Amino acid sequence: MIRIHPFTALRPSTEHAEEVASDPYDVISTEEARERAAGKPLSFLHVVRSEIDLPEEIDCHAAEVYQKASENLQAMIAAGTLTREPQPSLYLYRQIREGQPQTGVVACVEADQYRTGEIRKHEKTRPDKEDDRTRHLLETASHAEPVFLCFRDASAFGQTITDRMTADTQAAPIFDFVAPDGVQHTGWKIAESAGYVDAFGSMDRLYIADGHHRSAGAERAATASAAANPNHTGSEEYGRFLAVVFPHDQLRILPYNRVVADRNGLSAEAFLDRLREVGTLTPAAAGTPAARGQVLVFAAGAWWLLSFPDASIDRNDPIASLDVALLQDRVLAPILGIGDPRTDARIAFVGGVRGCGELEQRAGADGVAFSMHATSADELLAVADADEIMPPKSTWFEPKLRSGLFVHTFERIAGATS
Repeated sequence: MIRIHPFTALRPSTEHAEEVASDPYDVISTEEARERAAGKPLSFLHVVRSEIDLPEEIDCHAAEVYQKASENLQAMIAAGTLTREPQPSLYLYRQIREGQPQTGVVACVEADQYRTGEIRKHEKTRPDKEDDRTRHLLETASHAEPVFLCFRDASAFGQTITDRMTADTQAAPIFDFVAPDGVQHTGWKIAESAGYVDAFGSMDRLYIADGHHRSAGAERAATASAAANPNHTGSEEYGRFLAVVFPHDQLRILPYNRVVADRNGLSAEAFLDRLREVGTLTPAAAGTPAARGQVLVFAAGAWWLLSFPDASIDRNDPIASLDVALLQDRVLAPILGIGDPRTDARIAFVGGVRGCGELEQRAGADGVAFSMHATSADELLAVADADEIMPPKSTWFEPKLRSGLFVHTFERIAGATS
């Protein structure tokens, strides 16, 4: 039984929403954040990338950075840039990119259900990134950025959640703007939360689409707060974290492409010959492979389509049948010598939103680029259902959730540390 909770949100006013809304912390560098926040005192980048308000030489994981994030958040509250709702509510959040909408429910979910696996994951997390998110959470006493969750929609109590959302988006929005990247962001306050709470209560699981480190950090912050609180009851806000939950069939997943810095000592022709040993290789134009089991390869100034033999792919194996796994097992490791893509400095990962031109530029004359077919939402959920872990950098979700539109605060407990 999935439990979602209304929350007393901190959020910007309708007229300030566009100015406040920012990129999430993990998709832009410190330098990019400085540029985007320049001359924009209301930008939420001052909270999620607070190092931009400190000397450039500061370590972005220094204690001063987390302290500055807390100071900046409190300053936004004091100035009225963010105001607190009078009572707990749920919200709807719709994004439209290139004419394709996705609408989700903004709610708090329980850290305990992350622990038990009812909120299912498909990625490994890095301890250093968990440390960073946990420190930010505990220092600011807030979930400043939502986790991107999804669910399989089904009829409950006579209608689907999508049906409910469609009806509730007929009301006047609390914000509606188009971001610099062309994505439209619209939000609504849900007048009656009980129907959504009951509908999610009929489910047995949610899935993390994007935000594994935020989820892990939230669980650690919840555990630390509970341990430091002698009066812990289990109903505290620190035991819940902020999420936007979308129907899985609305998600748009872009490929996560690969670039390898060199051909592992092979000439261009020798490399292509090795590819012919693992699949069918034909000349191609730049783009995205049309089907699963195919990869576009850029080498020595030309694009090629590599098709793995379908009979060699075990479609019943949710991991081994993924295109990113086929590429790793049949090309990257045995031919290019990339044994561990998580740690090998020779490989880089490029979100599909950046296009083939960037792949060509990064590969240059001596490297190799791979344009992937996107992993599907059904494949992602199948991996999570099997309690498996996706290969690294398997999915790129677009559009990203804007930060600062909804903030969930929780109790600050003395002695709670990461």
